Amino acid sequence: MSVLALREVEKAYGLRRFWGRGPQLLVLRGINLELSENEVLGLVGESGCGKSTLARLALALERPDRGEFYFLGQPYWELPRAERKRLRPALQAVFQDPAASLNPRKKVEDLVTEPLRLLGVSKAEARERAAEMLRLVGLEEDLLPRFPHQLSGGQRQRVALARALVTRPRAVVLDEPTSALDVSVQAQILELLKELQQRFPMSYLFISHNLPVVLYLSHRVAVMYLGEIVEEAPREVFLKGSGLHPYTEALLAAVPGEGRPGRPLPGEPPSLLKRPSGCVFHPRCPEVQELCVRERPRLRERTPGHRVACHRR
Repeated sequence: MSVLALREVEKAYGLRRFWGRGPQLLVLRGINLELSENEVLGLVGESGCGKSTLARLALALERPDRGEFYFLGQPYWELPRAERKRLRPALQAVFQDPAASLNPRKKVEDLVTEPLRLLGVSKAEARERAAEMLRLVGLEEDLLPRFPHQLSGGQRQRVALARALVTRPRAVVLDEPTSALDVSVQAQILELLKELQQRFPMSYLFISHNLPVVLYLSHRVAVMYLGEIVEEAPREVFLKGSGLHPYTEALLAAVPGEGRPGRPLPGEPPSLLKRPSGCVFHPRCPEVQELCVRERPRLRERTPGHRVACHRR
């Protein structure tokens, strides 16, 4: 069963100028993603490609301009407000910087119990469940009266995980959850995420620019470039170095110490303000042809579960 799905989703923002409204900035175009039960779907791409915008849409924090967002099989934005509110606890998030995402004026106890109190859980029961969740994420109960600034970066991220999971969600969107942490702490958080998913029936949408981290945790991986999904395949395809899109090959070639085939990616990502015609990757593609400049390739399935948007692959 699909827990979360985006169908032909597009999102644009109007730019503001001093003298009035500017042009529309198309951030996401034609996004199709599906997260299944108990699955980890990794989303990888360069900074500025639209990953965080996609995260906001997947969290129902913003409506798409076009397309549909489904949660637990239902068209979320077509539901009555009361029904959306009922579903809200089943969809949670963990963000990149816990120092920014956790209210610095609230104690750990208040941060972790707040989602439960909003659901009408009594103060005593909420505190008990918060203490249990802290233990599950590897923290001691004596941290409950502390404030976020009294914790280390790794402890703060564990508190953010406890807060997200205390309602027993069906899906968690993890937007760069380890990028602000030291390498050793990153490894601990990744192991913790694996353990928690084995304990609780839930799915992760794991978003990162770090391909090795995504491959370590995910069951499937989607590669994003300039607001479009250019390749999607099971994790094993990428581990074997069998990605088909030239952008994917460049990402795999950039992984240190792996010795995978591929060429380093030249140049800088084009600006969203000047989205290329046809294939968005053609200005940097070593195999560009005339068709790539004229026509945008669509995601097509080449083998079961492996989709690629490329005219030549």
